[in-house]
Amino acid sequence: MFEVRTPRTGKARRALEKRAPKLVETGKKTLILHGTKTSGVLNAVLTEIFHMKKGSAVKFSRKNENIKPFESGGETSLEFFLNRTDCSIFVFGSQLKKRPDNLVIGRAYDHHIYDLVEVGVENFKPMESFKYDKKLASQIGSKPLIAFIGEGFENVEELKHLKEVLLDLLRGEVIENLNLVGVDRAYVCTAISSNMVFLSHCGLRLKKSGTKVPRMELEEVGPSMDLVVRRHRLPNDSLQEEAMKTTREKPKKKVKNVSKDTIEGKIGKIYMPDQKVGDVALPNIAKGVKRERREAKLKNGEDRHASKKLKENST
Repeated sequence: MFEVRTPRTGKARRALEKRAPKLVETGKKTLILHGTKTSGVLNAVLTEIFHMKKGSAVKFSRKNENIKPFESGGETSLEFFLNRTDCSIFVFGSQLKKRPDNLVIGRAYDHHIYDLVEVGVENFKPMESFKYDKKLASQIGSKPLIAFIGEGFENVEELKHLKEVLLDLLRGEVIENLNLVGVDRAYVCTAISSNMVFLSHCGLRLKKSGTKVPRMELEEVGPSMDLVVRRHRLPNDSLQEEAMKTTREKPKKKVKNVSKDTIEGKIGKIYMPDQKVGDVALPNIAKGVKRERREAKLKNGEDRHASKKLKENST
């Protein structure tokens, strides 16, 4: 169990809020590790994956003896590294006699192993073996296109699972709007058989097409490899149910006196209070009104004097 610490400073509090679960997750970081034994081909594969994921990947160079993803108890140290680096995807390379050039790709939820896919690497070709214009090299932060070709990705369970994992590994940050200038590469995954997938990395060349949308041409820039599916492990039902939870959208507050019509659109009602004209104060008093007031005062004064004389005569 990891020790739960409460933040004491504003910087620590902001860091914890950044790592907290979000309704819309940002790009996932990838952790790349080595096993006890690795071959030269496998080291090159892990290095190429790190370069393709540059900016959102963490690579460990030391060997790890205690990491065995498919065995019980062999996930403890892996989950510890995922928690310390805040990574939700990992790529683990190992070399065994029965499983040469073995690559394990997995996802994590809440820093716990979610699912695993084990593949073998065959016919690997690094970027150095391809000759292409250096302008086609991928830039950091660019958005790739991912194409899955073949019916196996829809019918075979192993390939369907591999498709989901590769999408999370290669797609980068989830965005809503996309500029064509930021699309400079493509990953092409072709299902050769029920357990083999050919993965290639291509650069996009934009050419004139006579319209606003340019014509795109693919040029292979590497790396390329064959991935042979060996083992895979789906997530537990309880963990999958917890990971798939989404918050309900808050119901919108009803706006009074507003309705919508298919013809007129948005319609609103305005209620005006009764206007009491007699109680409204006039801003400017007219001269005629002043004269009437003076005459009324004089008349009232004469009436008072007349009433006083009548009183005196009566006495």
